[in-house]
Amino acid sequence: MVAELAKFGAVGGAGVLVNMAAYNLVRHFTSLAYVRASVIATVISIVFNYIGFRYFTYRDRDKSGRKRELGLFAFFSAIGLVIENGVLYAGTYGLGFDTPLQTNVVKFCGIGVATLFRFWSYRSWVFRALPPKDQEAVREVTAAVHEAEAALAQRNPYGSAHRAPQPSPVVAHHTPERGHQNQGRHRKPRRVHVD
Repeated sequence: MVAELAKFGAVGGAGVLVNMAAYNLVRHFTSLAYVRASVIATVISIVFNYIGFRYFTYRDRDKSGRKRELGLFAFFSAIGLVIENGVLYAGTYGLGFDTPLQTNVVKFCGIGVATLFRFWSYRSWVFRALPPKDQEAVREVTAAVHEAEAALAQRNPYGSAHRAPQPSPVVAHHTPERGHQNQGRHRKPRRVHVD
């Protein structure tokens, strides 16, 4: 978690610089209103952040569903955009913070609030963690056990749940009668239980 937070913070910090620089450039060179200029700057920083998160912060995460990942990233980034610029709108038009310095401060606060949401959503939904190696090992061993049980069940016609019938532990011992060994007459068999 510490390493992840550090990487997320590095990319996010660079994204904040991109966002704030783009915002001030758009405001300086165009006549767009505060919130519209901020939306353009936020979109630019979202593209920058995706590249940084995918290839730096979460480069070891699952890459199998890239279309799904992009769709979820766009969805949660749009929610973050609304949060960030909603704070700017409330501060600028609701509280009257409309000087260049004040709008920059309010926008920075909006970025902070939106970043908390982005961190949670990106790590939980967008950049999914790969299964730990020990879980993969457990799955492999379980599959091998099932294969072995299936092979044994095929060899045993009585099924894996039933044991083949065992011979009775009772053995008949025939002891010839005394004095009649040569006449072929024998006593009745004596049953002896063998443990």
